[in-house]
Amino acid sequence: MIGRVNHIALAVPDLAAAAAAYRDQLGASVGAPQALPQHGVTVIFIDTGNTKVELLEPLGDNSPIAAFLEKNPSGGMHHVCYEVADIADAIASLQASGARVLGDGTPKTGAHGNPVVFLHPKDFAGTLIELEQVPA
Repeated sequence: MIGRVNHIALAVPDLAAAAAAYRDQLGASVGAPQALPQHGVTVIFIDTGNTKVELLEPLGDNSPIAAFLEKNPSGGMHHVCYEVADIADAIASLQASGARVLGDGTPKTGAHGNPVVFLHPKDFAGTLIELEQVPA
């Protein structure tokens, strides 16, 4: 069902500082900040050649990233995103197997403009999983 890793998301308390560290210390190609109010985050993508790293900073007081950073003030890995060919088929298969899709189970539009869903971390060894349908 899952394809390649699309990105690894890191919650950070200071987006500009984290982006600067990746750019200046690691020599990475760092994208521009992108506000995603529907998800409560501002993101920056870092292209590593074979995948991406997504830096996440809270956008607003109700951001899920704010709650994560309260527990992890220095930041840390928030989720792993895997590509899928058909998100509706993936959701149906996962729900049939007992896995929990977060929210109401309806895909939302992600940072790349593609449909995404998140899977409950308790069903996947404590890791929040994002599935993203990517064009073939």
